[in-house]
Amino acid sequence: MKIELCVRRRIVSHDREFVLDVAFQTDTRRVALFGPSGAGKTLTVQAIAGLMRPDQGRIVINGRILFDSEKQICLAPAARKVAYLFQDYGLFPHLTVLQNICFGLEKGWRNPGRHTIPDAARLWIDMFELGAIVNSHPAQISGGQKQRVALARALVVQPDMLLLDEPLAALDATLRKKLRMELAALQQRLEIPMIIITHDPADVLELADQVYEIRDGTITGSTSPGELLARP
Repeated sequence: MKIELCVRRRIVSHDREFVLDVAFQTDTRRVALFGPSGAGKTLTVQAIAGLMRPDQGRIVINGRILFDSEKQICLAPAARKVAYLFQDYGLFPHLTVLQNICFGLEKGWRNPGRHTIPDAARLWIDMFELGAIVNSHPAQISGGQKQRVALARALVVQPDMLLLDEPLAALDATLRKKLRMELAALQQRLEIPMIIITHDPADVLELADQVYEIRDGTITGSTSPGELLARP
């Protein structure tokens, strides 16, 4: 899987201007965008997912053009086959765990059924051991369970890429360590490429093979997880 990314976006808010000017190419399956808050990490993955339209640039995943300003190509988010796991997981509070997982399988705004479990959903419910809570609502389950539900919802639609936006940031240290290991094990089982946003070196070491450092809207370097952690 090859990722080609070159995007530029100028954002003006009140008296502040921010310019995102990011470019990289990689065929690595596990990529981390590493940098401080406000560096442009989330804007970068939002551009890939189609949630933010760059002023100019080009985004190509495995030869498939998602965005090209010169050719006037801009695929809708649903057509990109890119799954985005938000930092707060983005679960629908009024839907059950099962309905949340199946939401992407339904067309339009009709809620998925409360009792019928499609085969595509059953696969991930079993993999993430969610069977006992399929009829619960997000407010009734733990932080770790919420993350597994969000992952199941992202993967059930068979995406070509998974984008993880600080997926462990909201968890306590013990749970963060446990779920970091679970995510790493998931990466080993799946062929799907993943880009993870993080400012935690431990996430980089466990979940990435290539690291792009980003600061003030620009890629400032590329390194390996080991080299990053070896710095003072």
